[in-house]
Amino acid sequence: MALFLATHINKLDKKGRVSVPAAWRAALTSPEFSGVVLTPSHKNPCLDGFGFARMNQLAAAMDDYAFYSDDQAALATTLFGNAQPLNFDADGRISLPEALTAHAKISENIAFIGLGQFFQLWEPGALKAHQSAQRTRVQQQNLTLKLGGQS
Repeated sequence: MALFLATHINKLDKKGRVSVPAAWRAALTSPEFSGVVLTPSHKNPCLDGFGFARMNQLAAAMDDYAFYSDDQAALATTLFGNAQPLNFDADGRISLPEALTAHAKISENIAFIGLGQFFQLWEPGALKAHQSAQRTRVQQQNLTLKLGGQS
C-alpha cells in the first residue's frame, strides 16, 4: 500500500477542480478505480482522503462490529454514507462537491497533507494551526513510536 507523504498546496479553480499531487495519483490509480474517495472528517474541519484499496480495508474492519449494532451503524453512516468517490479527469484533477468544500471551509487553496496510509485536505491556514497544535502535543507528551519490539 502506498504511503502519502508531505504537504502540497494547490489552487481550487472556479469550477471546483483541484489537481491531486502527481506523486499521489499513481498510488491512487487501480484497475477498479482511478481517483480518490473523500469524506468529511468527523474530528476536524477537513476532508479525509483514501484510495479505493484503503476503503476496502476499512469496510473489512467493520466486520469486527456486530451487524446493525449501534457502533457499527454510527461508523458506517459516518464513514461510508458521506464518502464521495471522485474520478481523476485527463489532467489529474478532481471536482469537489460544494458540501465537501463547505465542511472544510475551502475556498481558494487546498492543502493536501499526507498522513501515511491516508491523507487530508485542509484550508491552508487551518492546517497550519492544526500542525502547530499537533507538534505541541507530541512535544508535551513526549510521544514516540515503538518499532519492532523496541521501546
